[in-house]
Amino acid sequence: MKKKLKAGVLGAGHLGKIHLRLLHQSEKFDLVGFYDENQTVRENISKEYGFKAFESVVELIEAVEVVDIVTPTLYHHELAKQAIEKGKHTFVEKPITKTVAQAEELIELAKKNNVLGQVGHVERFNPAFLAVKNDIRESMFIETHRLAEFNPRGTDVPVVLDLMIHDIDTVLSVVDSEVKNISASGVAIISETPDIANARIEFRNGCVANLTASRISLKNMRKARFFQKDAYISVDYFAKKVEVVKMHDAPKEVGDFDMVLENAQGKRKRIFFDNPEVPEVNAILMELECFADAIVNGSPIIVPLTQGKYALDIALKITALVEKPTA
Repeated sequence: MKKKLKAGVLGAGHLGKIHLRLLHQSEKFDLVGFYDENQTVRENISKEYGFKAFESVVELIEAVEVVDIVTPTLYHHELAKQAIEKGKHTFVEKPITKTVAQAEELIELAKKNNVLGQVGHVERFNPAFLAVKNDIRESMFIETHRLAEFNPRGTDVPVVLDLMIHDIDTVLSVVDSEVKNISASGVAIISETPDIANARIEFRNGCVANLTASRISLKNMRKARFFQKDAYISVDYFAKKVEVVKMHDAPKEVGDFDMVLENAQGKRKRIFFDNPEVPEVNAILMELECFADAIVNGSPIIVPLTQGKYALDIALKITALVEKPTA
């Protein structure tokens, strides 16, 4: 029987409770317990689920091998720092920290203490994205829309760090090029910070990504479209559906039912509709168990701390542009 990693959760809010339940059911982790600064929350969760509630952060860190940080972003740096300095492998929800300098400190601490870290950019494990990520190659234009109905729970951070950062991370993961230029705009409707934001990211290889995020929409939408020379790929993260349309040079002789496009210069392309299988996976459980595999088997970390820092850096640059007062 393979060894289970002793894990503990810091933060037992909405997402923290999901992590607790998934770690408890995972065959790769032994959930030791959790800590939340709210005593009532600790008591209620212990009573409802039977999970052990620790009385302090220090006690929990001492008792586990893996620390799962699911607190508000403000506390990520200090908690991760404590865990890493104690030699504990650390999973931290997105965004990795509040500032890039804090993220850089965690990266250096992890190297120094020989521990692994992963950031919870869960859309990398979304079944729809998994189904097509190998088809996303050399995209030249990317468009994303992440729209959410209003929820006061997320308004303590700008919409870029709350919602758009998901798409920033996935875009950065598929575009193999440095960011050349960023432009952005946004507007605050009901919050102190912008509730709607749009960003245009230009890469050195010529790719352009246009990202839109809103937290005051009438319906939820999480979609991305990737335009390539030989394909169009659509990902619906919310519905977990994909659409792939591929194009190849058309042969001289085509079948009666083949779909062929011809431009003004007479160049002809044959269209294929691909239907890749969308795996049935729980994205949060998968990201946690992939981290376990990295710790136990040495497999690659899908979202290492360095990539979490990169996504944060771009998100903060967009936020600064969005929140810049107009003359």
